[in-house]
Amino acid sequence: MTKRIFRSICLVAITVFIASVILIFVVLHNYFSDVQRRQLWMQTNLAAQGVVNAGMDYFRGLEVSDYRITWIDAQGNVLYDSESDSLEMENHLEREEVKEAMKSGYGESRRYSPTLTERFLYAARRLPDGTVLRLSISQNSILALLFGMVQPLCVVFAVALVLSVILAVQVSKKIVQPLNEIDLDHPLLNEGYDELLPFLRRIDSQRRQLNLQRDKLLQKEEELNTIIGSMNEGMVLLNRKGKIISMNPTARRLLGVSWECVGLHMLSVSSNPDIQEILEKSLQGEAGERVIDLEGEKYQVDANPVIAERGVMGAALCFFNVTEKEKAEQMRREFTANVSHELKTPLHSISGYAELLKNDMVAVADVAPFAGKIYEEAQRMTQLVEDIISLSRLDEGAEGMPREKVELYSLAESVIRSLEPTAGAAHVSLALTGTPAEVEGIPQLLYSIVYNLCDNAIKYNCENGSVVIDVQSGEKEAVLSVSDTGIGIDAKHRDRIFERFYRVDRSRSKAVGGTGLGLSIVKHAVLVHNASLALASEVGKGTTVTVRFPMQEG
Repeated sequence: MTKRIFRSICLVAITVFIASVILIFVVLHNYFSDVQRRQLWMQTNLAAQGVVNAGMDYFRGLEVSDYRITWIDAQGNVLYDSESDSLEMENHLEREEVKEAMKSGYGESRRYSPTLTERFLYAARRLPDGTVLRLSISQNSILALLFGMVQPLCVVFAVALVLSVILAVQVSKKIVQPLNEIDLDHPLLNEGYDELLPFLRRIDSQRRQLNLQRDKLLQKEEELNTIIGSMNEGMVLLNRKGKIISMNPTARRLLGVSWECVGLHMLSVSSNPDIQEILEKSLQGEAGERVIDLEGEKYQVDANPVIAERGVMGAALCFFNVTEKEKAEQMRREFTANVSHELKTPLHSISGYAELLKNDMVAVADVAPFAGKIYEEAQRMTQLVEDIISLSRLDEGAEGMPREKVELYSLAESVIRSLEPTAGAAHVSLALTGTPAEVEGIPQLLYSIVYNLCDNAIKYNCENGSVVIDVQSGEKEAVLSVSDTGIGIDAKHRDRIFERFYRVDRSRSKAVGGTGLGLSIVKHAVLVHNASLALASEVGKGTTVTVRFPMQEG
């Protein structure tokens, strides 16, 4: 703006200067023309008086340089001319100034002389004898006057130009200064041009609207960041070019990036081919999902396009941890397969024995053993179904089962009495140590915990081995531990032995029987009582399982 004002001022100054020069020269030219006309009139009268008095003798010895004198008779013939030979000159009777002088006594005219290529001013006076005396003088034109003053004009123009530039710079700065000093944060407090007041009011109104919209956007952005930041799922927002707009802490942790990732292309942050594929599809308007491995866990990545009126504006990537879901699904599949397998085996045995009995293909002496086999397999199926029902109830939190005070030491004695025949058959000794300890819980579940731990300790023990049950009572907890001198459990199996149907040694498990759900029932029953379960084992030396029950206040 300063440059435009500067150029405008300079242009106006130069234009005014040129116009002034032209006007001055026109006025000067008119002024000098009037002076020359008056001087020519006076000189003509003086010359006419001299010719009347002296006649032709007046011209003898007369020296004139500025004027041209011509004496013309009544017929227009030139009698004398100060610059040309009178005999060679043409008749002057038709000249305008001559005709006017003969008519009124005095005449004037101005005309351009093609002969001398100059402009002349003529004055003629009629003498008493009827002759006419004419004087003429060369008159400068405006251009001639201008050319004659070129040098002083150039000096004046240079001075005027310098002054114009200096003044233009100062004036333009002074004009623009109030505009440059406008406080846009407080438009109505500015002092300046009154013409800017409507503009400043408009700015103030728009500023207030922008501040209001900015506050709303900041509030929404803060709410969105708070919501996204507190999500356990990872979320990444991308623009239409695949560049990151926002990424919550969970996503940054999963992808191993920092805050500086905003503005980068997603492909430069993650080179996972599955993420690249679904991202490309989402930016084309097609949603997609993949399950990928991140940090040793399974994550489902959902890519959804963000669509507006103008088309796809970006995409949103969501990372869901499906590790537990995958494990649960895997366990469900394994549970279904194991249940089917565990039920199929006794069913086949029962079906086979029953078919032989039906077709009278069994000797009378073998009917009782066959019936005994059918009974044993039926009992095994019954036990399996009961264990599955127990697990189902435990999965639901054992709702509806009454709780009461239970003395663990007496409960362990009862379990030992129940398992003595089984231990005797396996040549394993049972022993109970410790002190009485009272806990609040569900008697059936507490009994199943002790029973299953002892039953497993007997089944997986060595011949002439031992099982020791220890009960201790403390101020904050009651501790139940079951130790055996059995085969032990390898470290790679310890995290899975409490899973349903999981067996360390399947051949031995089949030999000793069982459903494979005992330890799983123990784990769930312990969780129902808010207790903790710990296992210590060494292969070939034995295993110790410890359950710690929190004591109830009061």
